[in-house]
Formats: sequence, structure tokens, C-alpha cells
Amino acid sequence: MWSMTGYGKGAYDEGGVELTCEIKTVNNRYLDVSIKSPRVFAAYEEVVRSLVKEKLTRGHADVFISLKDKREKPTAFTVDLQLASSYVSAAKTLKAAFPDLPDDITLSSVLRYPEVLKSEDTQVLDEELITALKTAVGAALESLNAMRKIEGEKLQADMLSRMEEIEKLVGEVSKRAPLVAQTYKEKLTGRVKEYLEGAAIEENRILTEVAVFTDKSNIDEELTRLRSHIEQFRSICTEGVVGRKLDFLVQEFNREANTTCSKSNDVTITKLGLALKNEIEKIREQVQNVE
Repeated sequence: MWSMTGYGKGAYDEGGVELTCEIKTVNNRYLDVSIKSPRVFAAYEEVVRSLVKEKLTRGHADVFISLKDKREKPTAFTVDLQLASSYVSAAKTLKAAFPDLPDDITLSSVLRYPEVLKSEDTQVLDEELITALKTAVGAALESLNAMRKIEGEKLQADMLSRMEEIEKLVGEVSKRAPLVAQTYKEKLTGRVKEYLEGAAIEENRILTEVAVFTDKSNIDEELTRLRSHIEQFRSICTEGVVGRKLDFLVQEFNREANTTCSKSNDVTITKLGLALKNEIEKIREQVQNVE
């Protein structure tokens, strides 16, 4: 079992290339990957996304990539001709307005004007950078999954302990259920005797009423399904990616618990049913954290 929440970090530091990848994941119904990386990796983001999808199936993952490339590389310059032309035109206008001022406009002076000469980032995506990227991302994913595995084991232990409580409550309901009809019969007989004030009671009519009540309040099927769900839950917990299965199963738990409460017509069973629903809700909250 894996938690959807975790953090992992990986790094590559060789030959003047220092690349770090950090991955943070949180809960999400589907897999959603967000990547923030230097521009040089823009065309390679889909590859990073694919690497993440190989390790994750659900959750929102934020991938942060930082790079320091200390290797020697040529520097290129570009000239903003339009800006240089504007500077020269402005200088000529001033010269016309103030002809007595000495004119010291030269090519060298124009190059020194702000923003006329710009250095270009000549960094390109080469094989070493690709290797660095894959190495760091892979290490970050391994670190992330190690944390998610530990968190998943804690979630599993918590949910299984709550499942033991659910099993206990279902057992108590099972013990109480056969007594409901007998309790109803005794109450009904008492009320009829009080109403008839000593007159003869039609036992068959009483038995008919009890039979109708028993049929309406019978929860044997619900209890059977709850026991089956408990077994399925424990079995699913031994698998790897279980979030969607458990999410569906918890919905079934809730359905049976609701039906048990509505059909029982017994205060004790209703209280047990509410305690059952409370434990199911706690498990549902934990399931939202499971991949």
C-alpha cells in the first residue's frame, strides 16, 4: 500500500553539471503532474512526465528541477539594431539642435549604450544534461516512493485496526438482531393486554404482526454483506495500488450500515450502527490518502 503524500529529492553532480530534482506529492483523484524547470529542459518535460507516470498512478505531483552548468561554453552576442538606430537618431537630433557641441558619436560608443549589445544564453540540451536529468529525476522518485511506502504502511495499520473494531461491532449487532423480534412481541402483547383489559388475546394475530415486523426489520443480508466486505478489505490491503478499490468498498460499507440502521427498529442496534458508521467514516478519510 502506498500513500499519495510524500517528498523525494535526487541530485546529479559531475563534470561541472549540478542538477537537483525535488518531487512533492499530495492527494488527488487522478494523476496530475506539474513541472517547473529551466528553459533548456522545456522540450524534455514530456519525458519527465513519463518517468513520473511510471512510478505514480494517483495524486498531484509537483516536480522542481534546478540546474547549475559550470562547464565552459562560448558566449554569443546579439545587437538590437532598432534600439541602436533610435539612439543614433536621437543623437543626430541633438546635434542639429546644438551644433556647437562636440560630436563624439562612434561605433564603440553606440555599443556601450544600454541594451544595445546583449549576451545570449548559449546553453543547449546535450547528452550530459539529459543524463543528469534522468538520473536526478529517477533518484527523486525512488526517495519519494520510499517515503510513500512508509506512510502507506502506517495508513494500512490504522485502517486494519479500525476494521477490527468494525468486525466487533458487526458481531454485537449479530447477537442483538435475533432478540429484536422477541422484544417487539413482548411489548406488543403487553400493549394489547392493557388495551383489552383482561379480555382474551388472539395469539395468531399477535404472531402475524410479529412475523410482519420481523420480515421488515430483518438485517441478515446486510450483516452477511458486511462480513464479506471486511474480508475483502483485508485482502485488498495486501495488494499494491488499492486506493480506488478501497474507495468503492467503503461506499458499500456505508450503504450496508445505513440500511442496518434504518431497518433494525431497535435502539441498541441503531446505536451500534451509528458507531459502525463512525468507524467507516474514519477509514474513508484515510482511504483518500491511499494511491
